[in-house]
Amino acid sequence: MKSRLQSVILIGFEEYNNLGMGYLSAVIQKEGIKIQTVDLRKENDEILKIVKKTDPFIIGFSVIFQYHIYQFRNLAGFLRKNGINCHFTAGGYFASLRYKDLFKFIPSLDSSVRFEGEYTFLELVRSVKSGSDWRKIKGLAYRNNGEIITNSLRPLEKDLDKFPYPFRVSPTEYAFDRKFAAVIAGRGCVHNCAYCNTREFYRLPPGPVKRLRRPERVVDEMKYLFKYQDCSVFLFQDDDFPVVSKNRSEWISTFCNELIRKKLHKKIIWKINCRPDEVNEDIFGLMKSCGLFLVFMGIEDGTDEGLKSLNRKMTIARSLDGIRILKKLKIGFDYGFMLFQPQTTYKTLHKNILFLKQICGDGYTPVTYLKLIPYFNTRVESDLRKDGRLKGRPGFYDYDFPETSMNDYYNFVKKCFMKWQLEPEGLANISKWTRNYLLVFKRFCDAGNEYQSLEKEFKKITRESNLFLIGIMEELAGIFESGQYHTDDQKILKKYANTIRLKHKHYLKLITDSLQELINLADDFSPLWLFS
Repeated sequence: MKSRLQSVILIGFEEYNNLGMGYLSAVIQKEGIKIQTVDLRKENDEILKIVKKTDPFIIGFSVIFQYHIYQFRNLAGFLRKNGINCHFTAGGYFASLRYKDLFKFIPSLDSSVRFEGEYTFLELVRSVKSGSDWRKIKGLAYRNNGEIITNSLRPLEKDLDKFPYPFRVSPTEYAFDRKFAAVIAGRGCVHNCAYCNTREFYRLPPGPVKRLRRPERVVDEMKYLFKYQDCSVFLFQDDDFPVVSKNRSEWISTFCNELIRKKLHKKIIWKINCRPDEVNEDIFGLMKSCGLFLVFMGIEDGTDEGLKSLNRKMTIARSLDGIRILKKLKIGFDYGFMLFQPQTTYKTLHKNILFLKQICGDGYTPVTYLKLIPYFNTRVESDLRKDGRLKGRPGFYDYDFPETSMNDYYNFVKKCFMKWQLEPEGLANISKWTRNYLLVFKRFCDAGNEYQSLEKEFKKITRESNLFLIGIMEELAGIFESGQYHTDDQKILKKYANTIRLKHKHYLKLITDSLQELINLADDFSPLWLFS
């Protein structure tokens, strides 16, 4: 019997665990069907070899992010041209919300699994495997004689704990030989921010938008991963971790108490995503005592007017209070901040730069910022389209700012700070990892004087680099706003670009050296790492 009678392949972006593929894989494996996950970042030739060796009867593409649609299109076309004739399906945010566009981009697709796919994909696998008609399965969209057919949507699963634990490839190191695993406490988001399509994804199918797992079950999964896969770092992937729920803090209190009851609270660390206005000193103090070491917060804007336009339904005062609490508790934090938005002017830019100085000027966390991207099925995308300001191609839509000089300013600072802000080996990313290493070391080892010295030096370097970046951004804003950049054959801009390049190299070396010193210190503790 050929292997294609029992094999399935899922292809997607696998950095930090793809829990979507993990849950699908677990459901399919429970059915007794072999399944293999493949990282989209592999070369097409390498993926083709895997597919030919496995000989699957169905291939699923995990099209979560809009930026990968052309990569999926090229891969699917490449596989078809090289004789892969099995059923092609796709799932994920883009495949669910823009399925008609997806069929145009990837004509070799046979179907699209819309929204939560565990039950729909399982039924599709069963049907294709048996050779029965799959076209009436709930939750599917497909092409029929040039027409896109959409079946009725399948209700969302209310009890997420009915699903088996997601399948994971062998856990990899996070820091100092500590392995990590991605987990979720729930699905969905009750908020409706103008730039985000998460609410739209969970709103359209029947069922509750927000669903939480039982905290006891989440701890059971963490204990299983700790015991059998040697994981001691847990990265929660929830868009909005249930710090605050309908019953106020009952979920997180139960969760922390369960960690204590199962004696995990001193053996693990974990990271969450939440809003700044959800940070409460008592609750986060409890969470830290149970292993919370890092928080990602969507701050997004440094003005009340900007937050209102983004439909954040919070204030700057509350953001600052949340940040103050995390600093007081010595919990690390990263943040999302959209310095550049469709309505950005120099007035709002100056206010937001000042806000970044206020929260990062002490070196507690590296300065980061982004341009708001008009994601599909968001209010921002819709408004830009209505105003005739949306430009570019699907998956890569963009816009210009109201003032021409602001476009010039953005393009210049983007080019100058590209490596600093966005590249894996750039200062922002290396600084974050150095901070993470410091937090992991502090949690699992006795932080003595040497550690304290390294931590102090790291904050000093981060403070200096943050203030340099903020100062340069402010100076350049004045140059572009005044029109001065048009004069003097742009010699002044070349001077700034060279200064930024040299300063990045300088601060990167300092941070890298600091990280190496910490690694050397950890080597001295290596016997303790094994038993802590």
